[in-house]
This record gives sequence, structure tokens and C-alpha cells, in this order.
Amino acid sequence: MARLNLLEETRFEKLPVTVYPDKQTASVKVAERIARLIRRKQEAGEQAVLGLATGATPVGVYEELVRLHQEEGLSFQNVVTFNLDEYYPMQPDAPQSYVTFMNENLFDHIDIKRENIHIPDGTLALEEVVAYCLNYERQIEEVGGLDLQILGIGRTGHVGFNEPGSAPNSGTRLVTLDDLTRRDASRDFGGKENVPTKAITMGIGTIFKAREIVLMAWSGKKAPIIKKAVEGEVSGEVPATYLQLADNVEFVLDADAASELTRFDTPWLVKDCVWDEMLIKKAVIWLSNTLRKPILKLTEEDYNNNGMAQLATERGPAYNINIDIFNKIQHTITGWPGGKPGADDSQRPERALPAKKRVIVFSPHPDDDVISMGGTFIRLIDQGHDVHVAYQTSGNTAVWDDDVLRYMEFAIDLENSLGRDSSELQTVYDNMRAFIEQKQPNQVDTQEIRNVKSYIRKSEAIAGARYAGLPDSHIHFQALPFYESGKTSKYPVTDADIELTMELLQQVQPHQVFVAGDFADPNGTHIVCFNIVTEALRRLKEKEAWVQDCWVWMYRGAWHEFKPYEIEMAVPLSPLEVLRKRNAIFKHQSQKDTPVFPGDDSREFWVRAEQRNRETALQYDNLGLADYEAMEAFVRWHF
Repeated sequence: MARLNLLEETRFEKLPVTVYPDKQTASVKVAERIARLIRRKQEAGEQAVLGLATGATPVGVYEELVRLHQEEGLSFQNVVTFNLDEYYPMQPDAPQSYVTFMNENLFDHIDIKRENIHIPDGTLALEEVVAYCLNYERQIEEVGGLDLQILGIGRTGHVGFNEPGSAPNSGTRLVTLDDLTRRDASRDFGGKENVPTKAITMGIGTIFKAREIVLMAWSGKKAPIIKKAVEGEVSGEVPATYLQLADNVEFVLDADAASELTRFDTPWLVKDCVWDEMLIKKAVIWLSNTLRKPILKLTEEDYNNNGMAQLATERGPAYNINIDIFNKIQHTITGWPGGKPGADDSQRPERALPAKKRVIVFSPHPDDDVISMGGTFIRLIDQGHDVHVAYQTSGNTAVWDDDVLRYMEFAIDLENSLGRDSSELQTVYDNMRAFIEQKQPNQVDTQEIRNVKSYIRKSEAIAGARYAGLPDSHIHFQALPFYESGKTSKYPVTDADIELTMELLQQVQPHQVFVAGDFADPNGTHIVCFNIVTEALRRLKEKEAWVQDCWVWMYRGAWHEFKPYEIEMAVPLSPLEVLRKRNAIFKHQSQKDTPVFPGDDSREFWVRAEQRNRETALQYDNLGLADYEAMEAFVRWHF
């Protein structure tokens, strides 16, 4: 019976999928599988032939393999490796090279024989590539083929660098990279323009010959493409779908990457459910959107015909469910994000008291506050709350080099206009200009350049916060140490980051804390900043009584938005408030037009914010609620 239930639950899935709660657990399991293969081959006196991947996905696997070698004696003497791909052209000692990646993450820390390592050569002359690729295939065959191939998956659905349009029988070859793939790699190269346009990759046909294939994926960013790869039709538009035809393949996912698979996203379509409040809300909103009917017009027949008969039977009649969910969604709407004084707050998202709240808005970068919750930020100030903003990082990696020169030239002209000696500034400027002219992709800036970039972001943040109505004394620049590496990869978080945050929280003792819950930013800064704030609050909760009365609200908007069933507070914005929010965003001139790290969304930040806020309002309207100009959405975090 259990087997039948599992088959029903996974009937939309066209290949085996294993889901773990987090990427750390999943990575250890994959590493253990590799270790078992290596040991089994050792006992038989044979070589273990591994196909290896690069990128962020397999890092945890390599960390665990290194640990198994160093702490549990796992030997790699009998291991032969073939890497999937390499950029072309690419020098092996370049920071972005997959040779560098593999050495830093695995090979330098284990006892593998260097002659057993094979990584495509990015230094070849173009006329040598075809023969080299044929020989790469021959080398794999000469050692008996790949025993196990590990894969990641790109958001285009590529495996290796087999981009959309790749043939299922393709071999190792030179390919042209998709624009989205290059955008995703831009942070490693200091901009998309520096990412190579080509790569050498194993082909789909080469991968298929492996005796076992394991594809790994972590995070919600991979969820949409995972759904296509696992449940979609086989298509060259999504090369990973070819793996549905492989004999021995398994997808290993964390919960976030699996979240859009049918059994997790709409489980009522495949099994009986335990109907808690959140699942009921999600299902009713899904039914309303699927049928394009307001919630209050959904019928018993609608429930029965769309996999929700169990819900109607257990919690019905349907109209009672509709009324309950409609009211719950309606109660998320408030024009008083700090609570409405003198009002009954039993059905409101925020408390009425105290009428004047102390508030801290934590902004990971110097513009996330106004981009993601600018309307709410302004409204909190207008409604008389004691609002502070804390810019957690300097944001200095996200400023164009030519802006540095422009501001330095302004400073020199200003000094000259005041009759002062600008020779020292001129020397600094000349050194900066010389450095920038010979600067390599992703090279760390000099300290002087980093300082100017920080000052640019700081001045813009002050202008935005002042426009919102904050006094200068309520504008805080934390410059958390973890960020100040000068690179897109940051230092590890330490107690210094947390203690700086605790000090500010103790100083203000807020009733409300707003934090970025938008974890899709390209450099991963948001999740780091979120964890710092929440850890600071956890520590303070053990010794500070005021923390018991502190509510934490997560905001999104710069990179994606909360789904309607997740929203716990929706703040409607009038057309005038939308304009005021836009003007606050405009103060961040260095991020306007084309920011350094735009992600995969070509829209300007202010356009993204307005359109996402409008889309949230339209979703509420489509569910049968009032039609507002725009809405900012929030979810409460409990600690």
C-alpha cells in the first residue's frame, strides 16, 4: 500500500527524485554514494571513473569528500576524473577557471594522482579544438567509461554547457553559451561583458553513457527549471529533460528546489492531504486563479472537479471555506503598517499599541529599503512612528568604475574652485585611473577606489532616506565586516557582524524590525544579512525584555515577491505614494539604468518594484478583493 501511495504521489514525475530537507544533508548523501563507489572499486582492484561538475551546486559534496579523506581515510589513489566543461578561452590559473575551482575545492586536498585528472583545455588554438574533443571522448572510453556522473542544472535547463538546442547524441565539443548562462556567471567575472561566449563541454550523449547519473539542485531559484526537467515533455529546449530517457538517473534536490513539483506545490492533485490553515489558503487561491473566478464564486463542483473534493468534504460546504479564506486575505490588508491607534486590532496584521512604535528597517544594500518597501517606509514616517534605517553593507562592489572617476573629478574641481591645493587628490585620481585602465575582470579594487564607491552609495542612501522623511540621526551605516572583501565572494560572518547589529538593536529597542526576506539576489548578501539580524535577536531575547514585544516583518521586491497565500500584511499604495516611492529609488543614481549586478531581470529596479507591487494588487483584485493601485507585501518571522 505504501508503494502504491508513493507511485500516486509521484505520478507526474518522469524520473526518480529524492528530496532532502536542505542542501547540506543532500550533499553528504551524494558524497557518501561516491565514497561507496570508490571503496567498492578499491576492493575489486579497479579504478573508479568519476564525471565531475563545477559551480556552487557540488561544493558541499566536495567538502564532504575532503572530510572523508582527511578524517576517515578515504583514498582517491584509484580515482580517475573527467570534468564536464571549461570556459573557452580560459587560462588554467585564472580565478574563474574550472581548473582553479577544482583544485581549490577538491584536488589540492586529496591524494588523487594528478595524471588521473582531466579537465577540458581552455587554452587551445581554435583549430585544435575538434581533435582535442574527440580525444577527450577516447580517453573516457579507454578507462572503461564513466562509473558515476554528477551534474548541476542551469536555469536554461543546461547540463554541463549543453544549452537549449543541444542534440541528445552530442559529444564533447565547443559550444556558444546562452545569454542567461552568461548573466548568471557575471558576478564571477565582474560583469557579463567579461564572461566568455563559448565553452568546451561534454555532450548529452557522453553523459548518457555513464553507468550512474546524479543531478543535484538547491534553492528556490532552481525550482521552475526542475519542474520542467522532471515533469515536462522531452525537448531540446530544456536539455535536462533528455535525462528522462536515461537508464540509471536520479535527481537529488533540497526542499526549495523541489518546491514546484506537483507533489509539493499542489499536493491535493495527487494525494489526500492534512488540511492545515496555510494549505487550505494556498489551495483556494490556486483554484480561484486556475478557474479565473473570484473566491466567493467558487462552487462545490469547482472543488470536486479540481482535486479538492476531500477539502470540501472535510471542511465544507465550499461556500463556508470561501468566506473563511476571503476574510483571512482581506484581513491582511492595512493602510496602517505600524498598527492603527484606537482600533480593534484582533483582525489586523499589526498591534494597535503602542500607537507610536520604534521601528528599524534593515537594508542589506543601500537601496533595498526604498526598492522593496519604500511606500511602507514613507507611510510609517508619515504616521508618526520613530523610524530608523540601517544600511547593513556599503554596497561598494556594485558601483561602476567610471562613476569613481567622475566623483573624483568633481572633488578635484571643487578643491580648485575653493583655491585649495588639489595635488594630493590629483595623484590619487591618477593612480585610480591607471589601475582601472589595466584592471582584470573581478580584480579587487584598491582601498581608495572601494572607499569612493562606498561614499557614492552612502550619499545616495542618505538622499533617499531624507526624501522619505528621516532625520540624519536615524540613518545608520553599519558597514558589516563580512562584506568588505572587495570581491563578490565575501568573508565569513563573525561575531563582529552580529555584535554590531545587537548594539544598534539595543540602542533603538524597536517594536518593529523589517528585514529583507528576498534571498534571490545574485551575490547572496540578503540571506547573510537576514541571518545576522535574526541571530542578533535570538541572542538578545535571552537577556533583553523588550525583545518579547518586537515583531519582525520580512519584505521582498528587488528580486521576487511573496506568493499571495504567504502574505500576512499587504500595504496598499495610492498613485501618489507609488510616485513618492519611485522618487526615493531615483536618489540611487549609481543603480539606475544599468546596475552592475542586474541579475536576470532586464528591468530597472524602480520598474521592477512598481510592476511587482502592481501585480500583487492585481492578484488581490482577481481574488475578489478591492482593486488598489499597488501593494507592498510582508510576512512575519517568528523567533
